[in-house]
Amino acid sequence: MKRFLPMFYGIMASFFFSFSFIMNRAMELSGGYWIWSASLRFLFMLPILLLIVLIRGNMRALLIDMRKRLWVWMGWSFVGFGLFYLPVCFSAAYGPGWLLAATWQITIVAGSLLAPLFGNKVPVKGLLLSLVILVGVAVIQAEQAGHLSLKETLLGVIPVLFAAFAYPLGNRKMMDVCEGRLDAYQRVLGMTIASLPLWIVLSVYALVHDGAPSAGQIGQSAIVAVCSGVIATVLFFSATDRVQGSVHQLAAVEATQAGEIIFAVIGELVLLKAAFPSILSWIGMLTVVLGMLLHSLMPKEIR
Repeated sequence: MKRFLPMFYGIMASFFFSFSFIMNRAMELSGGYWIWSASLRFLFMLPILLLIVLIRGNMRALLIDMRKRLWVWMGWSFVGFGLFYLPVCFSAAYGPGWLLAATWQITIVAGSLLAPLFGNKVPVKGLLLSLVILVGVAVIQAEQAGHLSLKETLLGVIPVLFAAFAYPLGNRKMMDVCEGRLDAYQRVLGMTIASLPLWIVLSVYALVHDGAPSAGQIGQSAIVAVCSGVIATVLFFSATDRVQGSVHQLAAVEATQAGEIIFAVIGELVLLKAAFPSILSWIGMLTVVLGMLLHSLMPKEIR
């Protein structure tokens, strides 16, 4: 059971992460400014996480650690949160949620390719299984991309590709910095606090450039903050914390994020009345599920 618990956490995280792609697209379609979509998520996350960490009695340890390594916290939080979420929100203006969620799956391979930066070898067998997931993603994109213009494809894909490397890089670097001293709640709160100057500056810019956000965008951003920013991030960080000693298991946990594309498609069908996926798209999604199952069932000794 312990072996599958990180995978379960990862899959549940992918469900809650999918809210970002769905809600960001909904906000964009209703005229919301993408910088507000990014900034409000983290501004709403702050009081929620602060309350949780205070109740758990872990605030002092976090503040001591942040004071010792403030610039390290700020730098990698900027990478892991800022360079991750800003491109994702920007892309929502140019592509549907399913396209962004599908493109995001490059993070599965990105996590494995980043292994040498942490003194580990690239997990070749795990990487090959990740390619099974990416084949499923490619099938979905190939079938749907014909309905999009070149501009929508490029601006909806390239920023997300960039974000797909920034997120695992920031997460893994902060795991190294914390060295097991802090739990997932403390780490997410610390990264939120450390990235706060970025979100405040962007909020001021958005206010001057576009005016105050609408009530609808504020409400949708709050949903993203709770579901994706708090629940999903804590679940994912908890999963990666449990397997941080194994680059192979870490790659398997990161592969669970492929579930986002399935949840995003279903969410857009229900909430945004998107077109029902074709048979080919469902084949692609089943291939994604197969890849995740292979990752979770692969014996440790051949990873």
